[in-house]
Amino acid sequence: MQIRNVAIIAHVDHGKTTLVDKMLRQAGAFRENQVVEERVMDSNPLEKERGITILAKNTSIRWNDTKINIVDTPGHADFGGEVERILRMVEGVLLVVDAFDGPMPQTRFVLRKALELGRTPIIVINKIDRPGADPLRVHDEVLSLFIELEATEEQLNAPVVYASAKQGLATMDMDVTPVDLQPLYQTIVDTVPPPPSDSEGTFQMLVSTIEYSAYLGRMAIGRVERGVVHLGDSVTLLPFESDKPIQRGRVSKLYGYEGLERVEIQEASAGEIVLLAGFEDVDIGSTLTDPDHQEPLPGISVESPTISVDFVVNNSPFAGKDGKFVTSRQLRERLYKELERNVALRVEDSDSTDAWSVSGRGELHLSILMETMRREGFEFQVSRPKVILRTDDNGQKLEPFEELAIDVPEEYLGTVIEKLGPRKAEMIEMKNPGQGLVRLLYRVPARGLFGYRSEFLTDTRGTGIMHHRFLEYGAWAGPLSGRSRGVLVSMENGTIIAFALFSLQERSTLFVTPGDAVYEGMLIGENSRPGDMDVNPTKEKKLSNIRTKSTDENITLEPPREITLESALEYIEDDELIEITPLNIRLRKRLLSTSDRKRTNRETKRERTA
Repeated sequence: MQIRNVAIIAHVDHGKTTLVDKMLRQAGAFRENQVVEERVMDSNPLEKERGITILAKNTSIRWNDTKINIVDTPGHADFGGEVERILRMVEGVLLVVDAFDGPMPQTRFVLRKALELGRTPIIVINKIDRPGADPLRVHDEVLSLFIELEATEEQLNAPVVYASAKQGLATMDMDVTPVDLQPLYQTIVDTVPPPPSDSEGTFQMLVSTIEYSAYLGRMAIGRVERGVVHLGDSVTLLPFESDKPIQRGRVSKLYGYEGLERVEIQEASAGEIVLLAGFEDVDIGSTLTDPDHQEPLPGISVESPTISVDFVVNNSPFAGKDGKFVTSRQLRERLYKELERNVALRVEDSDSTDAWSVSGRGELHLSILMETMRREGFEFQVSRPKVILRTDDNGQKLEPFEELAIDVPEEYLGTVIEKLGPRKAEMIEMKNPGQGLVRLLYRVPARGLFGYRSEFLTDTRGTGIMHHRFLEYGAWAGPLSGRSRGVLVSMENGTIIAFALFSLQERSTLFVTPGDAVYEGMLIGENSRPGDMDVNPTKEKKLSNIRTKSTDENITLEPPREITLESALEYIEDDELIEITPLNIRLRKRLLSTSDRKRTNRETKRERTA
């Protein structure tokens, strides 16, 4: 049996997961009467809710006498750590590009990684049935990107497949009416080289991913680079970090992939992607080898994080009411456990025993961790994100810059350009792809994008699309203006009263509703002007013995602004925190006491004037 190992890479929303769905269906991976949901590869609840891929997934199909192992990878730059290590397991990549959008920022990122590793590319121009699609233009743009990224001559000659993943159709020639995905299967078999098949050598495997089982513990996933491994074999684990001890163990379970199922196997030879159990402390980047030939493989390098937040033990008056895990020990153990599979994450202890610095590739990367933890029953607080700075050889301060791509209707173009100016964004390119849209490409400091997404959606009435990815470290761009409006801060503990909110809503945008519990120092809304305002949202209407229709009329309140994790991370300032519990997301001041905040403000002003 022949084997082909391929990863599907693309910009977010260009159709990777939908394409894998249709490939599985047409290859007969499901029974005729089997009920299968859409985007079956997105098995994580957060992936289903958000419509994005967060974790790489393994599957396989059989096409004639060939087994094709397929890995579906994330499209967001924030999960680039997943993409980088998965590319080490495969020989070829399917580069999926939208037939209307063309290459986007993440397309460049994932393609560069694949080309650097020498992977064999197949270009899949997807969504050819989309209104306004121009596959031939996109083909030219992709080839220009290959040239820009210094692809080899072999990589430049990559075959091009035109497809509609939604309809399950593919063709090599736009003049030929597609029938099914057979041209894509055949292209994979003909183009992607078989994996190294040194089955005669001693066993060697690089651990690319980790899974956890309540029964088997940690399990290693990777491609067998050399030799054969059998169930029950004695194997040596060579850690990625040289300071960790070498371990000896036995292969207690061995699994392969058939469709979406994990099947037990007795042996696996070079080139196969397997899941192996038997080592408690196995880490990504480790090498599993024959005990008599301990040769480590090159480890997996992942680009460094660019943004960090502080995770703090919840110390608000409502601490412990919602969550099961609230202590510093539980929080620390959970954060360090995340490092076992989240290779792009960093966790560092701080001077305080109740706070940790957690660094990631972007706000989405960090917010997914926060959402996962709150669903597991954790309570904690997080600070405003801050960029990770560096210094060059001359001592100059450097900060991360992002490449920002924006598609916006022409009528909102002026507003978008005007708003990006104060954020120190530099326009690189402006072009018109058609259908009344303008595409803008910017180089912007990462901190300049904090809080911009919600503002952008408001300015474009929800019609604009923006994507960004890490570009480079550059010279410090100077100070940026912060939030233009202040907040309403509660002065009291208690329950929010509709009467109190009614008198506040004319000069603010509220975050809360009547009946919500509130404590001193909690943010309940946004002020309509600069400067914070201390208010009493628990104030009740004074009773009198005078009754008129006008005084007893129903109070009508506007719907509050919904607070999500992403919007909260973008919104808060340095003196504020987000309180995250399984049931609530609240905004609060670091100093809850009104008198403490006033005293601190006076001292700050005194220091500035001194």
